[in-house]
Amino acid sequence: QIMIWNLGVTGAVLSKPVKILDAHKDVVLSMSFNTDGSLLATACRDRKIRVIDPRAGTVLQEGNYKSHRASKVSFLGNMKMLLSTGTSRWNNRQIALWDQNDLSVPLLEEDLDGSSGLLFPFYDSDTHMLYLVGKGDGNIRYYEISPKKPYLNYLMEYRSHLPQKGVGMMPKRGLDVAACEIFRFYKLIPTKSLIEPISMIVPRRSESYQEDIYPMTAAAQPALTAEEWLTGINKGPLLVSLRPDSEDVVSLPQFLEPESPMEATDLSQQQEAQGRMSLEDKQMPREIECSRKRQKVDESMPENEQRSLSNGFDIFECPPPKTESELLQMYYRQQEEIRRLRELVIQRDIQIKQLALELRNLHMGTDN
Repeated sequence: QIMIWNLGVTGAVLSKPVKILDAHKDVVLSMSFNTDGSLLATACRDRKIRVIDPRAGTVLQEGNYKSHRASKVSFLGNMKMLLSTGTSRWNNRQIALWDQNDLSVPLLEEDLDGSSGLLFPFYDSDTHMLYLVGKGDGNIRYYEISPKKPYLNYLMEYRSHLPQKGVGMMPKRGLDVAACEIFRFYKLIPTKSLIEPISMIVPRRSESYQEDIYPMTAAAQPALTAEEWLTGINKGPLLVSLRPDSEDVVSLPQFLEPESPMEATDLSQQQEAQGRMSLEDKQMPREIECSRKRQKVDESMPENEQRSLSNGFDIFECPPPKTESELLQMYYRQQEEIRRLRELVIQRDIQIKQLALELRNLHMGTDN
């Protein structure tokens, strides 16, 4: 059975579950909610994967593929896909991707090795990266998930000679964005009686905030109350920016299809710009004056220099890259230039907002 409790009710919470899902004939090994809480996926000891309506308790989809015995299952963000880890017919550790609307045949099966430890999947919907951690292993594999074939792209593998018994993860809000950290594990090593942090870091030379690898992520506040969810309301998570100076939480509609990284970045920047505009409305006159001074410094630079100079080099006089390393360096410089131009556009929008507010205040003072 799967039981759901309302933790907002004081008193005997454990004795009064609000829902009991009795759709399984054997032990439930794993479960996973989708992004907006409207679907629940389970893996059972009877080798079946089920997609259930958690409020009605009805089974919407059921799959029993003979060559894959699933032990863990997880929704993959908004991609309308499921990932399961288990064993193949020959007892090899295996992962499988499924269409959540058709569990008859998996979209992809991939054998990993012949070890016997359970595979725990960790999916980051912000970067579309999948991390596979095996119990008793010393390594962590990571892949990139795409909505189209080949679906699964192997990236790299973290290796260690110390086996893990269990692994936890840091929420995205606790990552060190200054070091370009995109994921952090906490590895339990019983033989040494310690917990080891393992950081996944994107190597970049720039020390500024990298918006392309930090889209809006789930906030700590709930999007719905328990009563709203029980009545059938679906709502995606509240989102927050990981930019150090941002504190605004916004609610965004869930995309029916997975958005591309560029679209996600643009949407994140629009929300951050709106949040900064609302904060600028509350600024003191002294802070507004400082912003004006910065604007005058930017405008004092000749137009040609504003256009061509970025990070201390002239992008129009650089020789074309000849090696892969030079090409990567040019790519990172261009990304930094794009980021700088976007921030400049956002600053201009904020200044327009400030001038509109001052005109309104001046008009009101004249009327008085």
